[in-house]
Amino acid sequence: MLNNSVESEKKMAEVETALNSDGPIIQAKDVSVFYGEKQALFDVNLDFEKNQVTSLIGPSGCGKSTFLRCINRMNDLVDIARVKGEIIIANQDIYAKDVDVVALRAHVGMVFQKPNPFPKSIYDNVAYGPRIHKTVSTKDEMDYVVERSLKRAGLWDEVSDRLDQPGNGLSGGQQQRLCIARAIAIEPQVVLMDEPCSALDPIATAVVEELIDELRERFTIIIVTHSMQQAARVSQKTAFFHLGNLVEHGDTDQIFTNPQDDRTENYITGRIG
Repeated sequence: MLNNSVESEKKMAEVETALNSDGPIIQAKDVSVFYGEKQALFDVNLDFEKNQVTSLIGPSGCGKSTFLRCINRMNDLVDIARVKGEIIIANQDIYAKDVDVVALRAHVGMVFQKPNPFPKSIYDNVAYGPRIHKTVSTKDEMDYVVERSLKRAGLWDEVSDRLDQPGNGLSGGQQQRLCIARAIAIEPQVVLMDEPCSALDPIATAVVEELIDELRERFTIIIVTHSMQQAARVSQKTAFFHLGNLVEHGDTDQIFTNPQDDRTENYITGRIG
């Protein structure tokens, strides 16, 4: 993920090899985040396994979204933000000086809280990433990528006859699935989701949750959610954050039925939140 083109190609090949190897796909080591003088995250250590859904849960302001944004360096966009520690993806610290952030985000896609389709056609929304990252070279290839991504997002049958129409003309649930299709069009290894269902109705939420379960066969997914029911439904691993600290992490069933920390139990049972 270096800027020099030859080195970049070599590095990208190394990344692909590392991402396909055994072991955690992401390792966070002593990650702390500061906004100016205020510390928002304290020495987080957390591994993520391939092809699993991990839910990050906890009260509002506990640091879970801050941590999520560390994984594709979205905090770089906040002038006063400062990140300490290491996040290792494909054997490389993504905060090293030689990392190309654009290339990083080709491996780590993101879906935000509110659907945010670009003011473009449905087709161009999905094609945006492959064009920017130059992962396809012909119109036929692009047509294939767009169709494949929309099918994976469970949206193809609903929009295949109107790909030239504006993406923001779709319903809220369809817009969020369009954003998911856009995120996965460049074949990232990791997909980050920051409360992707919070603006959706129950029916649309159920569709997206079913989609998340299907997508984990191909992608590693990390989801921030305020809904403990959603975390229990969609994830294999759960991490509980409180006051900027990672309190507990483990199998979702264990976290919800036999938490090891009193703070986790208090949150799950509604005593804090």
